[in-house]
Order: sequence, then structure tokens, then C-alpha cells
Amino acid sequence: MKGEKNEDGNGEEHGNVASTEEGADKASEGDSNNVKVKEDRHSSEHRTSDRKGKDQENRDANVKGKKNEDGKEEEGGNVAASEKEGRGDGKDKGSRGGTEEEEDTRDVGNKRGILLVDRIQCPVEDVERGRSVAAELMESFTRVFTDSVSNSFYPVPQEAIGVGSAFEGWSPREQDVVYRMLVPLNPPPGHAFHLELNSAGQMAARTFCVRVELVCTCEREQLGEKLLCFLHHSQKELRWKQKPSLLETLCTGSYLDVEKTSHWFYKLVRCSWLHLPQSYSWHLVFQPCSRSCQFRLSKGKESLMVEMLFGVRHGDSDIFVVSQPTEAQKGGSSSSVSSRPAKAESIASTAWPETYAVAEAKFFQHVARQVPCESLHLKCLQLFTYILRGTGFSSSTWKTVVMHVLTTVPLSKWRRREFERRLWDIMAYLRRCLQLKRLEHFVLGNKRLPAEISLPPAMRTVEPLNLFEHLARDPAAHAEAMQAYGQLRFRLWTLLSSH
Repeated sequence: MKGEKNEDGNGEEHGNVASTEEGADKASEGDSNNVKVKEDRHSSEHRTSDRKGKDQENRDANVKGKKNEDGKEEEGGNVAASEKEGRGDGKDKGSRGGTEEEEDTRDVGNKRGILLVDRIQCPVEDVERGRSVAAELMESFTRVFTDSVSNSFYPVPQEAIGVGSAFEGWSPREQDVVYRMLVPLNPPPGHAFHLELNSAGQMAARTFCVRVELVCTCEREQLGEKLLCFLHHSQKELRWKQKPSLLETLCTGSYLDVEKTSHWFYKLVRCSWLHLPQSYSWHLVFQPCSRSCQFRLSKGKESLMVEMLFGVRHGDSDIFVVSQPTEAQKGGSSSSVSSRPAKAESIASTAWPETYAVAEAKFFQHVARQVPCESLHLKCLQLFTYILRGTGFSSSTWKTVVMHVLTTVPLSKWRRREFERRLWDIMAYLRRCLQLKRLEHFVLGNKRLPAEISLPPAMRTVEPLNLFEHLARDPAAHAEAMQAYGQLRFRLWTLLSSH
């Protein structure tokens, strides 16, 4: 049977769980809200003519696929737990040796993969336009912010950083794209920020308190600056001649309060908007949020949602604590297969969640500069988010898996003709993680990170965190995850077989 092997000749278990006709129908429907797969007349006719024999093929695939469930599984997967580069099972040399031209001649899967990758229509133009608008808007805001806080002791906003799927070049759902901008906050003159780790919470969901400390500015006063020292001038003189310190405005006790800071930031944005050139052509409507600043921009039929997060940097690294849990921390799914346990319903106003979004965004930029087809890995992400609806896997899980595969399979192998292979690599990696009940955090303790990504020294040496730890603790959740994997695998096989 043709469907029982992948392009490398390895056994495939196409329908190891989802083997019913109803499952096939659902698989072929996909998720119309995500990336669209365009069919031409030829592929549509081929799928129609092949439909009669597909039920029997699926049943055969299910039977033969069970052999791999006994631990002998290889899913086109050159990414196993060993995480060796290239072919992890030692078959790479034999199955993929020879010239690229020879590969194309003997491997029909290459042509099928190219057909599919060409039909994946990501919302690239709209997202690129949105990124451009959001970036230009934040540049304008930053200039006005600098003037607004220059004569006060409020935090000093820095240049915004685009984070999340929209700025990484992919997005789970076109109509739900949110352009997230992280605005680093520096302490005002006479103040210093110190991050203190909260004792509660797991490593991947760490929260910090931002302790605000007054520092001596007497030397700056001697240099001619009209700045009184909060430590060495009398309270009476400070009240008469100088504006209140940050401790008196946005802090609860000695700690920077997220909700107070958010309210101040919202007013700062609102007052600054009228001074921006964009205000003459765009309409801005604020959205309610207690820990960030969200608003919708609209101009005619064009509309985009922007979320401005604010945060404090860990030293000079690419790790921040932020006002609002970022896209990946929210999980994107309430399912038990999400790569993160459900977060607490409430969070203290002085708690700042740690985020790795900037480091991840820099990783995607690093990859884009080196892969032969700069969008292939992004199309892999788009494809999986297209077919994952109802399987329970969150977009953050797929993002973590794909990033790991990008550091395992040489970047030179991310070519259009190898699209199908990379899809099965990703599936192989996920299945191995589910079998071992272990999916390692991509940033914490990852020695494969590019050197250009700056981490606090202690973060590179920590034991990698297991994002699937909850599956190890809960056998029922693990069984559900394996079943969801089988359903997803069948959907992928059905999609590939129809092109």
C-alpha cells in the first residue's frame, strides 16, 4: 500500500487512533479560520477519483501502523529523543544520499510537498502591513513619551519591541492577529529597579516583584542638574521644589504596582495620541484591560488590534518581566495537551510574569537569515495550526516543538522540496516527547540557542524545564494527548494524500 511509508521509506502509522470515516471527514474539513490551502482543478479531481479506495487504504494504514506503536516507530522522523542532527536513526546516509537532483527524481514526496507548500496561503501581506503600521505607530509614541516624562519621576519608556506570532512571521488565526509591542521601562533619575523572584510558582511561570530603590543623586546635582537628592534633601524641600518620587506614585510599598502603572500608561497613551501624525488618518478605540494597553486602529476597511505591554529587563539580557502574560504564557488552549498548566485565575498587582518572547523573536530572526526558504518553517507552523483544531494542542506547543526541530535539523535542509519531510520530522519530535512525557522549555537551559540571544548567566545552566510534566503526573491526560496526536497525524496524512 502506497500510504504506509513516508518519503524516506520508513513505516508510517497514518491512522493509529483516528480511523473512522467520521474522523476522515473532519480531517478533510480542516479549520477555515486558519491558513487556507488552495486546491487547483487537478488536485480536486484526483481526490474525488481516489475517494472510493481511501477507506480501505485507511484501514490498511491503521493495521500496519500498529507495528510502530510497539516502540519501533519512525515517522519520517530524523528528530528523535537523541536530538542528533540530520537522521537520528542512522538511515540518513542511505535514504537521503546522492545529489539533490537524484532526490527529486526518485522521491515523489518532494513534488507533493512543493505542491502543498505553494498552496498554503498565509496572511503574509496583511500581517506585514500590520507590523509596519504598528512599528511606525510605536516609534511616534516613543518620541512623545520621552518628552512627556522628561520632567517627572515616572518610568522612562524605551523603544518598543515587537513580540509574538505576528512579528515572528506566522499567526494561528488571521482574524485574531494581535500586534504585541513590548515597551521596556527604565527607572527615572534617582531610582533603581531590582527584580525579586517570588517563591511561589513553577519555573516556566515565574513571577517577579520589581523593587524600587532610591539612589543618591548628589553628584549629579553638583554637575549643575536641577535635581534634588531623595536621600539627602529634607522632605520639606523635596515637596516644595521637586515632583514626587516613583515610590509615591506607582508603587505599593516598595514595589512597582502593575495596575497603577497600567493606568498611568493608559493615560500617557491617550494624551499622546493627539500629538501623533497617525491620529489624522486612523481612528483609535481603547479596549478594557487592567494590565496592558489595548486598542483597535481602524481606517476605512483596514483594522488592526494592538496590545502594548510594558516590562522591565533582566539586566542587559533578552529576558523581561512584563505586565501581562504574553501569548505563549496564555497557552492558546485550555486543553490538557497545552504545553503549560493552567495559570492562576488572579495575580497580585505587584507580580510581573517573566517572558521569553523577545528571545524567541530573535531566534526566528536568526533562522530567517539562514534557511534557504525563509518561510518554510513558518508554513510548517501555519499548517499545523490549520489542522490542529479540536485536537487539543495549543499553538504554543507547536511553536516550542518547531523551534526545537529547527535546532536539530540543519537549517540547510529547510527547502521547499523537503517540506513534507520536515512536517513528519515535527510529528516525530512531538510523538517522542509524548512518549517520554517530556517537552523541554526552549529557552531555559537550552545549550543550542544562538549566541546572539542574550540570557542571564544562570539561565543557560539551569536544568531544562519539562513542559509536559503534567502529562507524567496524570495518566488520563497523557492518554488523551496520545489520542489527540493520533487524530492530528491522521489529519496530516489525509491532507498530504490529497495533494
